[in-house]
Amino acid sequence: MKNSLTVVLTILVILQINAQNKWFSTYSDQKALVADASKIVKQMKTKIHNANKDIKLTNNVVVKNTTPYLIYIYNDSINLPFWEEVIEPQKNFFTEVSGGEIEGKKVFGLFFNGFYVVHEMGHSIAMSTGKNFDNAFDSEYDANVFAILYWRTTNNKAKLEECYFYAKKILSKLQNPVPENEDFKEYLTKHYEELSSDPYKYGYIQFSQFVEIYENKELPDFDTFIKNYLK
Repeated sequence: MKNSLTVVLTILVILQINAQNKWFSTYSDQKALVADASKIVKQMKTKIHNANKDIKLTNNVVVKNTTPYLIYIYNDSINLPFWEEVIEPQKNFFTEVSGGEIEGKKVFGLFFNGFYVVHEMGHSIAMSTGKNFDNAFDSEYDANVFAILYWRTTNNKAKLEECYFYAKKILSKLQNPVPENEDFKEYLTKHYEELSSDPYKYGYIQFSQFVEIYENKELPDFDTFIKNYLK
């Protein structure tokens, strides 16, 4: 009986590890995508609560909802994209900037079935605490800082580094969409809808933020960031 129990527990641990290892990859199972993302959101909320009990979070729900926006939060729902439902122009974008179909699909998984679920929770915590930003750039930047610091607290540091590698690779193929004489933050805020609907333009903004934040050696750790979030 004791040996049987040990075997069962071992199997459960292996299954849990395998589920965690799926994240940061392109899912072929919609239910697994939502289930794994929901677990990550739950774990994230626990870490936030442990770091700062004054932060009251909303009841976030994860749903599979593939749209041209790919991933976003709306009314506390984190909307995740499913690769098989992504429109062809966007699949072509990933293929082009990543270096091929296989790498394009991989990059989609790293970011949109991976990194950005925490990024969206970064927006959620800002909304639930009433944190205001002067412009859209700063709002996105704050969410990216939140996400990078959070992922560094997990066993996904290698995946985060892989995101960094591809972000730099993709940036080398994209052009800055902000005209030379325009204020970057002001332009992004005024033209947010236009820019966010174009993966080539919005990709530059998001990936350039990612690279800058990842390379910043002066950022605090996640707990310190959350402890000071309301200050």
